[in-house]
Amino acid sequence: MSKSLVIVESPAKAKTINKFLGDKYVVTASMGHIIDLPKSKLGVDVENDFKPEYIVMKDRKKNLTALKKEAKGKAAIYLAADPDREGEAISWHLQTALAEKNRKFFRVEFDEITKEAVINAFKHPREIDMHLVNAQQARRILDRIVGYTLSPLLWKKVSRGLSAGRVQSVAVRLIVERENEINKFNPREYWEVLAELKRKGDEPKDKFTAKLDKYKGKKIDVVKRDDSDRILAELKQALFIVGDIKESTKRKSPYPPFTTSKLQQEAFNKLRFAGARTMSIAQGLYEGVDLGGEGSVGLITYMRTDSVRISKDASADAKKYILEKFGKKYYPETPNVYKSKKTAQEAHESIRPTLPLREPGAVKEYLTADQLKLYTLIWNRFVASQMTMAVYSQISVDIKAGDYIFKTASTKVVFDGYTVVYEVEKEKDEAEEEAKEKLPELSQDEPLDLLGLVPSQHFTKPPPRYSDASLIKVLEELGIGRPSTYAPIIHTITSRDYVTREAGYFRPTELGGIVTKLLMEHFPKVLDVEFTANLENELDGIEEGETDWVMVLKGFYSPFIHSVEQARIEMKDVKKEVIATDQVCVLCGKPMVIKWGRNGKFLSCSDYPACKNAKSITSGVKCPNGCGGELVARKSRRGSFFGCSSYPKCNYISKKLPQDTEEKAEDKVLE
Repeated sequence: MSKSLVIVESPAKAKTINKFLGDKYVVTASMGHIIDLPKSKLGVDVENDFKPEYIVMKDRKKNLTALKKEAKGKAAIYLAADPDREGEAISWHLQTALAEKNRKFFRVEFDEITKEAVINAFKHPREIDMHLVNAQQARRILDRIVGYTLSPLLWKKVSRGLSAGRVQSVAVRLIVERENEINKFNPREYWEVLAELKRKGDEPKDKFTAKLDKYKGKKIDVVKRDDSDRILAELKQALFIVGDIKESTKRKSPYPPFTTSKLQQEAFNKLRFAGARTMSIAQGLYEGVDLGGEGSVGLITYMRTDSVRISKDASADAKKYILEKFGKKYYPETPNVYKSKKTAQEAHESIRPTLPLREPGAVKEYLTADQLKLYTLIWNRFVASQMTMAVYSQISVDIKAGDYIFKTASTKVVFDGYTVVYEVEKEKDEAEEEAKEKLPELSQDEPLDLLGLVPSQHFTKPPPRYSDASLIKVLEELGIGRPSTYAPIIHTITSRDYVTREAGYFRPTELGGIVTKLLMEHFPKVLDVEFTANLENELDGIEEGETDWVMVLKGFYSPFIHSVEQARIEMKDVKKEVIATDQVCVLCGKPMVIKWGRNGKFLSCSDYPACKNAKSITSGVKCPNGCGGELVARKSRRGSFFGCSSYPKCNYISKKLPQDTEEKAEDKVLE
């Protein structure tokens, strides 16, 4: 009996599942997509229902040859690509490329690479789901039409090498608009007044603080020093008396297990991992890690998901672990169940550890430092999601001082519940802040001693720049992109130099601002957040079999191509714009002007092409090497950097200007 062939995407995945299937199967890897649209042209027949022109990718021809050789004599081929649109499309293309008379194809999918999951998947194979394939085709063709139409337009009007994308351009727009908000922001002065108090008879070391909150029953807003001084003078004459005391119990539920976006957000907040780094590490944990005697084992479920569902087996394993590790009071009366958003594929699970549950300490020696950090984060989040609520006792006290009211509060943990395993960063900070204020036993109408008044000046802050975490959060909230697209979007906009990362936060470049402005003027619909979100919903509708993929493309293409034709005529030609300077060309004596080129702005002789003198525009910052040169913004394949204008005599380089300091803006994302 001939063996069956199993095709997965990666060698790591092939290695992991090979040991589960036995000698009746041969497992090999396709190395991802083998068939795609051509790079050299649009590859879509827009006049013939958007028929795609698929070809074997140039750098994948050897892979297909090897697969055909491996498939020779095999009557059955199992297509085991990832359980999503991309995986379905890969499987469909492979089935088309390897089809032969009497050869049968089976699609198998699993959310985790464990023996039980893999064996079960092979017991229940299915046919290719063309709804999933068509959803992937529609997205691919939409992105190809936008990219291959707008990019040449930008090459002509701005600079060669630029790109525009259906989703990436919206992401850049959000970053540019946030920067505009920051630049327009006018800080507003305000003052806070704290009172240092103690009970009569207590030692000064037992003092506590209260914050000025109201005046004559209304919220007080102290906007300048004169107001603060006047209030302080009045308060020094006032009697401080305990007013209302409110005691309450607060219960806080655990968070659901991770979806893709929430994992990327928390990995940034807690580990400072960029989205692409998180997904790369998660991919390795999913595909398999060599655990010595156990061999290669997948440690987490599939990492591209928007579902918070967990299986009955995972729920049972978590219950057993929690009861044994923490005891009955840490497990709820009924298992916690979380509801996914409407667009989530409930057939998939959340991101969780695979079964049987392996504590991070048990696999520590087999993981890299980054793998251990991410696995621990996923482990803790999953276990916590199945635990009981945390319970807090809160005391809030009003303190009267004439017509003024001060407030103070303290929180005490009654039962730690799930927080014994997992807390989000903001919660942790708040808990630590509240724990600092330890209130004595106070009684209503009790007089207090005033030890001192502490005024402090503050200024309102502009909104923070987006980080990986907050950008992914807003993209998800607005319905832009899907789990598999967040990390690639961020990679694209940074690699194209539309935005730069500064201390983990995104700042648009001048190029990003110019391109966004041009696209907003001529393609407002393409950059419209609501329009982009509706397109995502239509793609979801195709996946569910509710929407025809060709009709979605037709609805988009007609108005889009009309805007393109107008833009070719009306869009401002940035390349031809020149800005006069007071500098003189050292070769011919004519004035130098600022122009735009492939690598951004540069100085050019106004008599070009008769005189071809050109040079970079410096930052004005002297080279730290003391060579007399100035630092110039440059680009390489690895991104932007600053180099000395005296290169090659001086080879100083830096990722940022020497006087740059790290921004300290808080940007922790709550769910």
